Amino acid sequence: MCTNVVYEWLKTLQLLQYAESFVDNGYDDLEVCKQIGDPDLDAIGVAVPHHRRRIHEAVRRLKEADETAAGLYFTLEPQP
Repeated sequence: MCTNVVYEWLKTLQLLQYAESFVDNGYDDLEVCKQIGDPDLDAIGVAVPHHRRRIHEAVRRLKEADETAAGLYFTLEPQP
């Protein structure tokens, strides 16, 4: 399996055993992973309740990081 961002994300969650299933089910990008719900976890094969909670919490943090970043912007134009 090649190393990608989802692999690294699951590694930080200590859930690396699901990496192949995530990729096989089309979850090969964190943008896609932000959409994960219970039916998706069923399809991926995440049955352990505390693993599911850990993934849901990580997805929530990914979404919060997006909301925080959405308020930040910069311009390359010089200021007057």
